[in-house]
Amino acid sequence: MPTRAVAFVATSNPPDALRFYRDTLGLTLKEDTPFAFVFDAFGTPLRVQKAERVVDAPYTVFGLEVDDVETEVQRLRQLGVTFVLYPHFEQDELGIWTAPGGAKVAWFRDADGNLLSLATRGA
Repeated sequence: MPTRAVAFVATSNPPDALRFYRDTLGLTLKEDTPFAFVFDAFGTPLRVQKAERVVDAPYTVFGLEVDDVETEVQRLRQLGVTFVLYPHFEQDELGIWTAPGGAKVAWFRDADGNLLSLATRGA
Protein backbone atom coordinates (compact mmCIF):
# COMPACT_ATOMS: atom_id res chain seq x y z
CA MET A 1 0.00 0.00 0.00
CA PRO A 2 1.25 3.53 -0.73
CA THR A 3 2.33 5.52 2.31
CA ARG A 4 2.19 9.11 0.98
CA ALA A 5 1.79 11.18 -2.19
CA VAL A 6 4.56 13.00 -4.02
CA ALA A 7 3.79 15.82 -6.46
CA PHE A 8 5.91 16.60 -9.54
CA VAL A 9 6.47 19.56 -11.83
CA ALA A 10 9.41 20.27 -14.13
CA THR A 11 11.79 23.16 -14.74
CA SER A 12 14.28 23.93 -17.46
CA ASN A 13 15.43 26.99 -15.50
CA PRO A 14 16.37 25.85 -11.98
CA PRO A 15 17.43 29.27 -10.59
CA ASP A 16 14.07 30.83 -11.54
CA ALA A 17 12.14 27.80 -10.28
CA LEU A 18 13.98 27.90 -6.96
CA ARG A 19 13.12 31.58 -6.49
CA PHE A 20 9.50 31.05 -7.53
CA TYR A 21 8.68 28.04 -5.35
CA ARG A 22 10.76 29.12 -2.36
CA ASP A 23 10.50 32.91 -2.37
CA THR A 24 7.22 33.64 -4.18
CA LEU A 25 5.10 30.69 -3.02
CA GLY A 26 6.90 30.35 0.30
CA LEU A 27 7.54 26.61 0.16
CA THR A 28 10.41 25.22 2.25
CA LEU A 29 13.31 23.78 0.25
CA LYS A 30 14.18 20.38 1.73
CA GLU A 31 16.69 19.11 -0.84
CA ASP A 32 18.61 20.29 -3.91
CA THR A 33 20.10 17.53 -6.05
CA PRO A 34 21.42 17.56 -9.61
CA PHE A 35 18.07 16.10 -10.65
CA ALA A 36 15.44 18.00 -8.64
CA PHE A 37 14.55 20.43 -5.93
CA VAL A 38 12.35 18.93 -3.24
CA PHE A 39 10.05 21.30 -1.39
CA ASP A 40 7.73 20.69 1.53
CA ALA A 41 4.31 21.55 0.11
CA PHE A 42 2.45 21.52 3.44
CA GLY A 43 3.33 17.92 4.20
CA THR A 44 3.47 16.67 0.62
CA PRO A 45 6.85 16.51 -1.10
CA LEU A 46 6.92 18.55 -4.32
CA ARG A 47 9.72 17.47 -6.65
CA VAL A 48 10.61 20.17 -9.15
CA GLN A 49 12.46 18.06 -11.68
CA LYS A 50 15.37 19.67 -13.49
CA ALA A 51 14.68 18.93 -17.14
CA GLU A 52 16.19 19.98 -20.43
CA ARG A 53 12.78 21.07 -21.73
CA VAL A 54 9.35 21.62 -20.20
CA VAL A 55 6.20 20.92 -22.21
CA ASP A 56 3.20 23.07 -21.33
CA ALA A 57 0.16 21.14 -20.14
CA PRO A 58 -3.20 22.80 -20.89
CA TYR A 59 -4.47 21.85 -17.43
CA THR A 60 -3.52 22.52 -13.82
CA VAL A 61 -0.48 20.47 -12.79
CA PHE A 62 -0.25 21.60 -9.16
CA GLY A 63 -2.64 23.40 -6.86
CA LEU A 64 -2.55 25.01 -3.46
CA GLU A 65 -5.53 25.28 -1.16
CA VAL A 66 -5.66 28.56 0.75
CA ASP A 67 -7.94 30.00 3.43
CA ASP A 68 -8.56 33.26 1.54
CA VAL A 69 -7.98 33.14 -2.21
CA GLU A 70 -8.53 36.89 -2.67
CA THR A 71 -5.81 37.79 -0.15
CA GLU A 72 -3.37 35.27 -1.63
CA VAL A 73 -4.01 36.45 -5.20
CA GLN A 74 -3.33 40.03 -4.13
CA ARG A 75 -0.12 38.98 -2.31
CA LEU A 76 1.18 37.08 -5.33
CA ARG A 77 0.27 39.93 -7.71
CA GLN A 78 2.42 42.24 -5.57
CA LEU A 79 5.28 39.78 -6.14
CA GLY A 80 4.80 39.96 -9.92
CA VAL A 81 2.64 36.89 -10.51
CA THR A 82 0.19 37.25 -13.41
CA PHE A 83 -3.08 35.36 -13.23
CA VAL A 84 -4.59 33.56 -16.22
CA LEU A 85 -7.95 34.66 -17.58
CA TYR A 86 -10.09 32.19 -19.48
CA PRO A 87 -12.88 33.27 -21.85
CA HIS A 88 -15.06 30.29 -20.83
CA PHE A 89 -15.03 31.14 -17.08
CA GLU A 90 -16.62 34.17 -15.48
CA GLN A 91 -13.69 35.44 -13.42
CA ASP A 92 -13.73 38.57 -11.27
CA GLU A 93 -11.31 41.50 -11.55
CA LEU A 94 -8.64 39.50 -9.68
CA GLY A 95 -8.99 36.52 -12.03
CA ILE A 96 -10.92 34.41 -9.51
CA TRP A 97 -13.62 32.03 -10.73
CA THR A 98 -16.41 30.92 -8.41
CA ALA A 99 -17.43 27.33 -9.14
CA PRO A 100 -21.09 26.25 -8.90
CA GLY A 101 -20.38 24.61 -5.53
CA GLY A 102 -18.89 27.83 -4.14
CA ALA A 103 -15.18 27.00 -4.44
CA LYS A 104 -13.04 29.90 -5.65
CA VAL A 105 -10.14 29.22 -8.01
CA ALA A 106 -7.42 31.36 -9.61
CA TRP A 107 -4.83 30.10 -12.08
CA PHE A 108 -1.26 31.26 -12.69
CA ARG A 109 1.94 29.97 -14.25
CA ASP A 110 5.37 29.36 -12.78
CA ALA A 111 8.58 30.48 -14.50
CA ASP A 112 8.45 27.45 -16.84
CA GLY A 113 4.80 27.87 -17.83
CA ASN A 114 3.44 25.11 -15.58
CA LEU A 115 -0.21 25.92 -14.81
CA LEU A 116 -0.81 26.19 -11.06
CA SER A 117 -3.90 27.10 -9.06
CA LEU A 118 -5.01 28.59 -5.79
CA ALA A 119 -8.34 27.47 -4.41
CA THR A 120 -10.62 28.06 -1.46
CA ARG A 121 -13.22 25.39 -0.81
CA GLY A 122 -16.88 26.21 -1.21
CA ALA A 123 -19.46 26.18 1.53
